[in-house]
Amino acid sequence: MAKSKTAKSKGAPRIGKAKRTDTKSASAGKGKPSAFPGNSNPRRAPRKSPWREIRLVLIAVIWLSLVGGGFIAYAAHDLPSTEGLTGPKSAPALTILAADGSRLAQFGADWGEFVHLHDMSPLLPQAVIAIEDRRFYEHSGMDILGVLRAIWRNIMSGHLREGGSTITQQLAKIAFLTPAKSLKRKVQELFLAFHLENKFTKDEILTLYLNRVYLGAGTYGVDAAARRYFGKSASEVSLSQAALLAGLLKAPSRLSPARNLKAAHRRAALVLDSMATGGFVSEADAAYAKSQPTKLIKQEKLAGSAHHFCDWVRAQLPAHAGRNSAALTVYTTLDPTLQMIAETALARGLENVSKHDAREGALVALAQDGAVLAMVGGRDYDESQFNRASQALRQPGSAFKTIVYLAGIEAGLTPDDTFDDAPIEIAGWAPRNYSGKYQGPVSLRRAFAESINSVAVRVGQHAGIDEVAKLARHLGINSNLPPDASLSLGSGEVSLLQLTAAYAPLIASTGALALPHGIHEIRNRGGDIIYRREGSGGGRVIATKSAAAMRDLLAAVVKFGTGHNAALSPEIGPAHGKTGTSQNFRDAWFIGFARNIVAGVWLGNDDGQAMRGITGGGAPAKIWRHFMNGALR
Repeated sequence: MAKSKTAKSKGAPRIGKAKRTDTKSASAGKGKPSAFPGNSNPRRAPRKSPWREIRLVLIAVIWLSLVGGGFIAYAAHDLPSTEGLTGPKSAPALTILAADGSRLAQFGADWGEFVHLHDMSPLLPQAVIAIEDRRFYEHSGMDILGVLRAIWRNIMSGHLREGGSTITQQLAKIAFLTPAKSLKRKVQELFLAFHLENKFTKDEILTLYLNRVYLGAGTYGVDAAARRYFGKSASEVSLSQAALLAGLLKAPSRLSPARNLKAAHRRAALVLDSMATGGFVSEADAAYAKSQPTKLIKQEKLAGSAHHFCDWVRAQLPAHAGRNSAALTVYTTLDPTLQMIAETALARGLENVSKHDAREGALVALAQDGAVLAMVGGRDYDESQFNRASQALRQPGSAFKTIVYLAGIEAGLTPDDTFDDAPIEIAGWAPRNYSGKYQGPVSLRRAFAESINSVAVRVGQHAGIDEVAKLARHLGINSNLPPDASLSLGSGEVSLLQLTAAYAPLIASTGALALPHGIHEIRNRGGDIIYRREGSGGGRVIATKSAAAMRDLLAAVVKFGTGHNAALSPEIGPAHGKTGTSQNFRDAWFIGFARNIVAGVWLGNDDGQAMRGITGGGAPAKIWRHFMNGALR
């Protein structure tokens, strides 16, 4: 009744009145042209045939089918193969451990162990299904209801909140497709999802998904993530832990607990609510899990400069392990305690000379056999990954005189032999002493301790420059060395690592070659040994008598020579070393040993800019002393 009253009030036409009006209009229209050309009687105008509309619809359907089918064929023609889906992934993690077993670094993706569905905690698949695909066991790869639900929620929220992809679709995407968002990729995703549903059981699909999905912090698969965050396998996770892992699927990087633990806990609470709603757990269990948010295991942390060492180690892996496809664990020689001492010593030293235009430095410490105990490749790894300990080639200056004098001793000289400290000229080259003064006859011991240039040149001539270069090669220096008299004053270019290793044979009477190395052993994920360092090194390169004579000279440098700033605490014992300063103060060095550790320090600038008054006997010797006092205490 209300509807009729409303219609009348709006002026709805009355049937009878409408007929009379039509009749009058028809009578008045006599003699006027028809509104339908070719037909003089409008009341008998032919009705349109429905077949015309049907034909248009059919044509449209055919064309849409052709276009749609063509696009589908285009999208499907280059579908990736699903073969090998169950095999191992090819991007393994590389874990580098220190000598004490602590973790230095991890590179690449961590895939963990492949865990079958029946071997993992049932809470994990339940949590994932509850939050990602409630109808997983009911659909055939595509969930129409889920898509419609996602569309509706997106419309109601005013922005994109849900995607509606099933677990099978997600597996197809992460296993075979790129992250690019396009209609073609979506069609391929659907084709692959249907194919996976036809090829595998639901449990197999879920197993593959849980072992391949990215879960933040470089981890792929629930086992890797559980070990990374909780220190346990996928079979041992609790309800709150399972919820946290499942919650990461929405945004693994943004929600990673290693990055934003609070956000991860908030998402885990939503997962727990979904599990309770879906009947996977009781309301009481979900509430208790939310009241007890899971905690993460503490991650080992090493100061940043150890990354220079890790990069150096990584570069050597192909020679020892080849192109191994399995995850590798590398056991190294680096001592974390000595590494920290080295970093502190260099940082403080650079801070003290910052006003003297010295911006960079490096420090390396080796065991007697060449094992790298500490390596600091620069002031700040985040700022520069260039390793000044192993990659930089710089002029060593007087630090190279150790090899020159050793060649002279091998040629028959002794520390007590006398040479003339006087001006010298060779083929137009006239080197000068640092002080500009000359003392006349001096012993080799004194000349070496005071780093007198004229005597070093004469010793080089006595031994022969070719013999000096040959000895340098035997000691492990493989950089270019000038074949002229200037080599006696360190005009060649060497790395800090190689020059430091060249001092190591002098530590003991064995005179054995020290080959710098950082890798002790390499194992695959199964624990099989792929490489293990064997042997003691390269054999004897220095005679026992020669090594003893050089230790005499090196001790004199610290006792009363240019290296007095390197003198160690009495309880540690005597220090042996040599200073070095290149032309115009571009490089400053101190290299030496005490007990069974040899260490080298370099200061300078990457662009070769001169420092202001920095010599090897100053800041480098003090840095060396700081490190050795801490390392040998």
